[in-house]
Amino acid sequence: MKINPIVTSIIMVLGALTSSRAQKNEYNNADFSIRKATVTHHKAIGVTVWQIDVGGIAGNTTPEPIGQLDGATVLGYVFPTTLNPADVGFGNVKGMVALALTSHPDFDDTPLWDENNDRAFDNDGVVWHPHWVILVEDKRVSGGLRVKQFTEGDTAVVLPPTNPGMPMYMDSPGFPVTTDKETIRVVVPDYRINNQTNFKYDGVTALLKVNGSKDDLPLLGVYEVFSVASKDLSLPYSVTK
Repeated sequence: MKINPIVTSIIMVLGALTSSRAQKNEYNNADFSIRKATVTHHKAIGVTVWQIDVGGIAGNTTPEPIGQLDGATVLGYVFPTTLNPADVGFGNVKGMVALALTSHPDFDDTPLWDENNDRAFDNDGVVWHPHWVILVEDKRVSGGLRVKQFTEGDTAVVLPPTNPGMPMYMDSPGFPVTTDKETIRVVVPDYRINNQTNFKYDGVTALLKVNGSKDDLPLLGVYEVFSVASKDLSLPYSVTK
């Protein structure tokens, strides 16, 4: 499968980072050390199962809350893909489509879903949950990437109806995420990815941060890459059928 030039440039950015992530922080532990990443298609029930296996306990480490949105930490198990943005409801925007399984206790960005089943829809950001995001290069942050933004109110922007209402190319699709020992997985219905099952992908664990006060930084940027399944972020993996 031919990879488009935008995705290729992002792969080069992330590939360079895999050789320079020696610095260690409290979150860079075995719970984010990837052993393998797989996406398996189950034709009989029309879903793909996306899975990352780690050296520790998947999902066991979550961010320490700081009590505010600005500067909040987001931890993620991420699947960069060669899917087209339109396949997941974003229209013909440029960038890399990634499925990110995230935890962030300082805010809730899934207003349609009650992940902890307590009848409140705005208090469960720490529970591991999925987002579709469009990633683009950004050298202002140490991880070299950000979630693509847009000007609020821009009527040309196309977002899925399940988006969280932020001025970023992000969706909160509500797919079920489960953790079991070394494994974190999410189930995605075929029709939610335009019935695409021939895409390429990789697995990444990373730390992102929210910025709400500095005009010279992105709203949501990647600040550290912990682990990459392929080692060089070449998106070498195909969907198993």
